[in-house]
Amino acid sequence: MLRMVALFALLLCASACVSVLPSPSVAADFDGSKPLVCTVITVNECLEGEGCMAVAPEDVNLPRYLWVDVAKKSIQDKKAEEGRKSRIESVKRVDGKLILQGAEEGRADVRDGFGWTIAIMEDSGQMVMAASGDMVAISAFGACTSY
Repeated sequence: MLRMVALFALLLCASACVSVLPSPSVAADFDGSKPLVCTVITVNECLEGEGCMAVAPEDVNLPRYLWVDVAKKSIQDKKAEEGRKSRIESVKRVDGKLILQGAEEGRADVRDGFGWTIAIMEDSGQMVMAASGDMVAISAFGACTSY
């Protein structure tokens, strides 16, 4: 009887361990093969000589939601076609992260162009973004899901 209980406990433990492993289909949701929507949760702005401070996404002209389509090499602020768009210039998969990079010109006659990188963790969908321009750096953290 004790052997039956021990065997049952072992099987229960093994099945529990297997059920918490990520399935390949979950990991594939964040590898760039499917479109994503990413929510920006926290943002920090760092200015030369002033240090860093938490800001709202709107304070640095960053949309709260980003629609990411790696196949179309685009990131935009709305799902609709009329939204503001950025071109993804580089896509790499490094150590379980989907790395996207690009650069923006900004407005005409204003020196406000910047470069950006977004890293999306392939196992969880968590996102880290960094952007830099003239003596300013922006870091943002968030999470993505497929749509």
